[in-house]
Amino acid sequence: MNRFREAAKHCLRQEAACVMNLLPSIDEQFDCAVDLILKCTGKVVFTGVGKSGHIGAKIAATLSSTGTPAFFANPLDIYHGDLGVITHDDVVVAISNSGTTDELLRFVPYLVQEKVPLIGMTSNPHSLLAQYSTCCLNLRVTEEACPLKIAPTSSTTATLAMGDALASALIICREFQSRDFARFHPGGSLGRALLTRASEVMHTENLPVISRDWSMNETLLCASEGRLGLCVILDEEQRVEGIITDGDIRRALVSKKEKFVDTLVYEVMTPNPKCISGDMKIAQVLQMLKENKIHAVLVVDDDHHLLGVVDNFSCMI
Repeated sequence: MNRFREAAKHCLRQEAACVMNLLPSIDEQFDCAVDLILKCTGKVVFTGVGKSGHIGAKIAATLSSTGTPAFFANPLDIYHGDLGVITHDDVVVAISNSGTTDELLRFVPYLVQEKVPLIGMTSNPHSLLAQYSTCCLNLRVTEEACPLKIAPTSSTTATLAMGDALASALIICREFQSRDFARFHPGGSLGRALLTRASEVMHTENLPVISRDWSMNETLLCASEGRLGLCVILDEEQRVEGIITDGDIRRALVSKKEKFVDTLVYEVMTPNPKCISGDMKIAQVLQMLKENKIHAVLVVDDDHHLLGVVDNFSCMI
């Protein structure tokens, strides 16, 4: 086997093992960290040097998007004039695998003096960082996964996983829901699906509308021109009575054979089709389509008059 493949597989095995080794660290210290963040009336300030700083910024972003206001601050900036960004209402999360990073330890005494809660994330529970911390999350990394045992690999993976575990616990504690997530991600596909209404994406022009006594030939032509793969049957009062899809037409063609041209819509249509209000969110529409194994639903008003059609393609916003 190629040496580089073996090195890659070794790295993955090592990092996977590091993540599993974190399970014992979900203990009283973890509970303390969650409690400190839940009680925080300010923001959660993450800090770390180098790769630890990059991971800290990612964890801060995850917390911010799941209901816990957080941001990353470079420890060098903090030490050289930016201490003012940290207040008594905040909680600081300091990340250092060794627990001895000088740039972090320089401003830790200030936190202790000002009684700012400090959560340490380190693999050295006997380090100065761990000793100064209000609570300490043990990353339990003994060596890096890279061939040289030098580059931050296992340590950054373990830190990231611990951050995700912390975020997951806080999501549960805050009873954070998908709709809350959407408020922080209005521009993402999930946010759009959770916030966008059916009325905003439905087809409304040149809808393929027919009556129950149309012939299948007429229906086939209307369905082709409508390009929605269906026709909507309306009654005499213009209320939705049924639906007929491309699949219904094909099945009728097979079953009726030479009698197909004499078949009327009401013999083939599906009565009482799935209908929704224009206020239904796209995420709910997609779930309905999936559960019922259909490709479109009809949007109607309170009197069951047709307003539009929403299909899988219109949900791709």
